Amino acid sequence: MKRSRFTQEGIIGVLKEHQGGAAAPDLCRKHGISEATFYTWRSKYGGMDVSDACKLKGLEEENAKLKKLLAEQMLDVATLKEMLARNF
Repeated sequence: MKRSRFTQEGIIGVLKEHQGGAAAPDLCRKHGISEATFYTWRSKYGGMDVSDACKLKGLEEENAKLKKLLAEQMLDVATLKEMLARNF
């Protein structure tokens, strides 16, 4: 997985600059990002503080773990059903 050059704190810092009155194209040139990236960040992190972003990251990690557990359980259930079907 590709690692971002920007941390969540950095992203929120860029968005705070924009809220402070800086123009989006100027910020994009200053930080070396595309406008599409800026607007993606704004839709994801707009209005957040650093603590909120940390909570979001923790929830995303927990969600990924739970999805993995669910997929493993579904695989186990499917395997057991298949084995039962063979026995009868």
